[in-house]
Amino acid sequence: MAVHIEKWDVEDHDFWENEGRAIANRNLWISIPSLLLGFAIWMMWGIITVQMLNLGFPFSQEDMFSLTAIAGLSGATLRIPSSFFIRIAGGRNSIFLTTALLMLPAIGTGIALQDKSTPLWVFQLLALLSGIGGGNFACSMSNISTFFPRRQQGTALGLNAGLGNFGVTTMQILIPLVMTAGVFGALAGAPMELVKDSGWILGKIAAGTPTWVQNAGWVWMVALVPLAFLGWFGMNNLLPISPGIGGTLPAFIKILWLYGLAFATAGVGLYLYLPAAAGGLGLLNMWVALPLIMVGTLFVMRLFAIGEMKAGIQKQFGIFSNKHTWSMTALYVVTFGSFIGFSAAVPLSITVIFGDQHILDPVTQTWTHVKNPNAPSALTYAWIGPFVGALVRPIGGWISDKVGGSIVTQIISAVMVGASVYAGWIMMQAYHSATPEAYFTPFLLTFVLVFAASGIGNGSTFRTVGVIFDRTQAGPVLGWTSAVAAYGSFIAPEVIKGQLKAGTPENAMYGFAIFYALCLVLNWWFYLRPASEIRNP
Repeated sequence: MAVHIEKWDVEDHDFWENEGRAIANRNLWISIPSLLLGFAIWMMWGIITVQMLNLGFPFSQEDMFSLTAIAGLSGATLRIPSSFFIRIAGGRNSIFLTTALLMLPAIGTGIALQDKSTPLWVFQLLALLSGIGGGNFACSMSNISTFFPRRQQGTALGLNAGLGNFGVTTMQILIPLVMTAGVFGALAGAPMELVKDSGWILGKIAAGTPTWVQNAGWVWMVALVPLAFLGWFGMNNLLPISPGIGGTLPAFIKILWLYGLAFATAGVGLYLYLPAAAGGLGLLNMWVALPLIMVGTLFVMRLFAIGEMKAGIQKQFGIFSNKHTWSMTALYVVTFGSFIGFSAAVPLSITVIFGDQHILDPVTQTWTHVKNPNAPSALTYAWIGPFVGALVRPIGGWISDKVGGSIVTQIISAVMVGASVYAGWIMMQAYHSATPEAYFTPFLLTFVLVFAASGIGNGSTFRTVGVIFDRTQAGPVLGWTSAVAAYGSFIAPEVIKGQLKAGTPENAMYGFAIFYALCLVLNWWFYLRPASEIRNP
């Protein structure tokens, strides 16, 4: 089997039927599980932190939210250089190396979680490295978009992203499961006893139960090793798309160099943003830190790219002069940004809002929060929303292939406006109740609706990108939009954490609803109104 493919014209029917289809499908079905593991390792801190609190690790709830936010910000930032990998390094080279690099946070997490005295900065570093899994999405989607003809873009990208998104659900089910037994023997270390009730997919686990929290890292090695081999021996570099690869080792150097630059900007930004208690300086507001990190990453890439990388990156920077790059970026924040953001924030939100009874002192008018004996376990329920969102994503791509992506995006945006307002009202009621569990079912169902709408919208917005942009720009645009949207995994935990601290969790959801409504108008203006430049449909 040829590693490098010199001829690639999938819009030609004969070529597609005789050669292209088999090659494209093989690359797709290796890409999907690799992306799934990327999502799992990127988002695993949303579940690990819940269990760390249950085990009595000496960190605050704010520290735990910060770990999920660090992983989210890192993954989003790494998507910026990752969106350029395919052109400058090739699909096979990029997918193999970025999958193999996931072993670093997996092994590190397995070791660090064996000891409660492990300092916070170690977990912060591992959360930062977990962002490699988030970055993988941009190069994976950019790669798959080059393998399939335009008429099948929605379905192919929907399968890759939708089944890849199942990494979130896989993680949320698998990690609580493997924590219940010493499945890796002495290699993984001794168990710890729960100091608070925990749970898994089948229900509660009582305090005092031995738990192997470190298995949350070790479990991924079982699949990462064979998947790295599959990527190496089964995938291809398309030379018409990636003309300047220059050999495998130079390709790896390009990837590692650009990732290093992105890690540097993410690390500096986090240091300026995080409060002193979390090891930072606390100088920047979140809404200042995020643009600085994004702009800083683009700047250092452009300034410090070496050799032929500079020309390749410079060419791809052309996407930023197209207004549709920016409109599609905003729309993808609505869909994927919501999916990944709530995937990170909902588990801890369940723990904080429903894990305590919230009692108002009638004299002092102050709230006290005491352990709720009837609290639902986040580890039992948090997987349901991401599961539904990932399940319907290919459906969103398929429907959009039939009726047009923008009309689908319009409908789901309207749904998300209403659902977010209602979710905010429910969170307000629960956070001011001595029996918050009474509001848990509507809370869960409303977020399942939000996840379903965002999942369908993930497919519809990517389909719209395939209609608007040509093949040379579609890949980088997909990478860039996914990078910005991935900052939702940083924004949602931080916004909800801040509003919980203020005692007004509903304001977080009301703010999201306002943003969704603005993007609904944006989508109509650019792609649905009769006088729009590009109507879709």
